[in-house]
Amino acid sequence: MDEDLQRIIARREELLERVRRILIEELHVRREPGEIDPDTPLFGTGLGLDSVDAVELVVALEAVFGKRLADGGQGRRWMRTVNTLVDFVIEGPSDKEHAGGDRG
Repeated sequence: MDEDLQRIIARREELLERVRRILIEELHVRREPGEIDPDTPLFGTGLGLDSVDAVELVVALEAVFGKRLADGGQGRRWMRTVNTLVDFVIEGPSDKEHAGGDRG
């Protein structure tokens, strides 16, 4: 396997573990990390998070990763599954990029 690909996979696995830990430790999701399927919906019949949990999750993501979710539809697209949260951490704008204003 290509070294760059190995690094990307390792980084994604590390972020996945960190997001799972946030869900368990900060939002009190009652599951073991390995029991949280990365494609499980965060809300509704998935992990069952509610709007208060969503706020706490946004605050935790900002604190841990320095990433700020935009308000509205742009932010909601990242709040679907654990995998979309990992995608956000990898691809989303940082606080510094948001400081210049929301382009979305």
